[in-house]
Amino acid sequence: MGLLDKVHQFKTARQLMDAGLYNYFRPIESAQENTVRYNGREVIMLGSNNYLGLTNHPKVKEAAKAALEKYGSGCAGSRFLNGTLDVHVALEEKLADLVGKEKALVFSTGFFANLGTISTMVGRNETVIVDRTDHASIIDGCRMSYGNVRKYKHQDMAHLAYCLEQEPDTDKLIVVDGVFSMEGDIAKLPEIAALGRKHKTLVMVDDAHGIGVMGAQGRGTCNHFGVTDDVHLIVGTFSKSLASVGGFVASDAETIHYIQHLARVMIFSASPPPASVASVAAAVDVMLEEQWRHSALWRNTRIMRERLQSAGFDTGPSETPIIPVVVGEDTTAYKMCVRCWEEGVFVNPIVSPAVDPGHALLRLSLMATHTEDEIHKAMDVLTGVGKKLGVV
Repeated sequence: MGLLDKVHQFKTARQLMDAGLYNYFRPIESAQENTVRYNGREVIMLGSNNYLGLTNHPKVKEAAKAALEKYGSGCAGSRFLNGTLDVHVALEEKLADLVGKEKALVFSTGFFANLGTISTMVGRNETVIVDRTDHASIIDGCRMSYGNVRKYKHQDMAHLAYCLEQEPDTDKLIVVDGVFSMEGDIAKLPEIAALGRKHKTLVMVDDAHGIGVMGAQGRGTCNHFGVTDDVHLIVGTFSKSLASVGGFVASDAETIHYIQHLARVMIFSASPPPASVASVAAAVDVMLEEQWRHSALWRNTRIMRERLQSAGFDTGPSETPIIPVVVGEDTTAYKMCVRCWEEGVFVNPIVSPAVDPGHALLRLSLMATHTEDEIHKAMDVLTGVGKKLGVV
């Protein structure tokens, strides 16, 4: 079979386009705020990870502009060689303090932070143990590591214990999302940390969806549970609450020193641009200063969840501003997204293989800046569309 045969045989996206059900790569014509302009219309955005509403904050934008003026548009090299600026180092110090660790290391993307950390920490004849619903960047980091990989059933602590017991004489690392990105439930970090201590196993938490959302002042899921000292590695991303792009890992100084000198995705990829780095630093400052955003995010979450559940929607195990609406078949999810947009609400479809067949969902996510009126209007639309399609 030629390499292009699979290209020619891929028909799925074209079929959705032809049916008017394609909901991907939709060009938004405005900033990522609680309402956005899409296809010439203002719609309520319920599909963004901009949890604190900081991507268009004046202080964040001013910091990016100032960095652009001072440093230019890029670093023209990797962090390892000529691409480390003083703003990178300053941001790393700020992030380490934010999550309660000694040192941090900034990567070009959150995906790279997981890829680089896992593949550097876990080698041949070592084992990495992951929740089966962990983010794709964690799974790909495991594949790059050359280590043995075990997956435990989602949130099943007995199965995690079993997996640990099957590797009694092997160096191990448990990797788990702090907040799971599709269904919005929170990892059982106290139990995971306890199992890590019992089996002398390091724990790593990817807190992409926890920073800004969980813990005091948004310091993350480890802070929320009081287990920061029991978690050896904390990974975060900038593309959610921190209003930019990039990622980081935080740990003790010696571990970070090891990763920064051996992580291939750090050594052989371009450095994050200065405007992005400066905007993240400003976003952290705003997050810590404007604590009303954290409270507003959770108020909005409560309102939406109550409305969804009272309408009869299945919201799964969500405990956070990520709220799934389980609709069943993939086609139903596509139809709901199209009809919601037609009535002024932007939502995202999540279908197999991202979820099990027959469990397609709409992944709703809230911002601190959504008004109660916007939430109720969006819920009226979702309820109406759900009734028309037989979801509720």
